[in-house]
Formats: sequence, C-alpha cells, structure tokens
Amino acid sequence: MSILHTIRALLTSGKGIAVGLPDADSMSDPLKLFDVWFEGAKKSGLLLPESMTLATATNDGKPSSRMVLLKSFDDQGFVFFTNYGSLKASELDTNPFAALLFYWPILQRQVRIEGQVERVSREESSAYFRSRSRGSQIGAWASEQSEKLDSRQTLESRSKDLKVKYEGREIPLPEFWGGYRLLPSKIEFWQGRPFRLHDRIVFERTAGSWKTSRLYP
Repeated sequence: MSILHTIRALLTSGKGIAVGLPDADSMSDPLKLFDVWFEGAKKSGLLLPESMTLATATNDGKPSSRMVLLKSFDDQGFVFFTNYGSLKASELDTNPFAALLFYWPILQRQVRIEGQVERVSREESSAYFRSRSRGSQIGAWASEQSEKLDSRQTLESRSKDLKVKYEGREIPLPEFWGGYRLLPSKIEFWQGRPFRLHDRIVFERTAGSWKTSRLYP
C-alpha cells in the first residue's frame, strides 16, 4: 500500500467493532447495506476491495474456489466476467449455483452471498469489454483459460501476434468471453466485535422480499 493508503487503513482499522450491526428487524434491504460496506472498503485503503472468492461445484458436489473481481452490482445481483471455456464457467453452466465471499480484514468485515447464476447479455459483456484496457482485451483473446500451457513463451507469443493482428483496429469481444450474474437468495453480513462476540445478520429472500435474522457468532 502507498503511504496515503496506509494512513487511511490505520484511520479505518476496526471501524464498526465498537458499534456493530443494528438489530436484524431494523434493516430490510441487504443491497443497500452492501453498498455502504463496499464504499467503506474502497475508502479504507485496501488493495482491490472488489476482490471476492467465487465458489462453484460440479454436478456431483466437488467444490472449487478462486478469487475474481466484482465488476458491478445492483438490485438484480453481482456481476463478474471470465472466459466461458474456463473451469469456473464449465461448473457454472452445468451447476448454476455459487457462493461469493468478500473479506475486508482492516474493517473486520466479511459478506457471504449465495444464489443462482446466469450469463449476462451479450450487450452487457460487450459494453464492459470495451471499457477494459487494450492490453486486457488482448489478454482475453490470448488465454485459453484453464487449458494446459506448454510454456510462458507460447502465451507471450500469442499476445504479440494478436497485437499485430489488431493494430489500428478495434478489438472485438471474443465469442468465448463474457459475464455472469449471481442472483442472491441469501446474504450474510459479519462484523468483528471484541472477545469474539461477533455480529452476524443474515438476509434470506422469500417471495420477493427479504427475511432477516441475527445469528450466534
């Protein structure tokens, strides 16, 4: 972290520990609470506060997880992008349920999210792809994500060839690349508190609304 980020981290360290979370029945919208927490994480000086663990599973229940980046969220859900030929995409396409985990240690906060997953529209994927740096666009084309690679040199050679191919031209969205949206059915907020008497508030979607409960830590 830079000196500025370090200062911000020290100023926000432990924020929320003393106050904690209000009673479950005083909150009705987990997306609004997530927005407040996410903004707090961005201001805290944390590196990549948008990073999250994505957990998927095969049809027979074998789990796998990895870190990905949240690119947007709204009342519909949480969006991330990937190569549709990757392991995570293969598992999501055959078993469209997943879990996300955000962990912001300086704030002693974590958010767990579970729900069904769907692909975003081609138009939404294209709009995000165009917003990426040119190097990242080339990288999306160059990588056969999750496939075996004989050497680093092969990847770099593919990248160089693609730079030449698209020099002076707009780089199109690959057919094998795009986004997913997790539609949350359950969201849990965890706030660290002294003596491990932590706060846990869980929201569960029922018939278009959210039911809230407080959990033992």
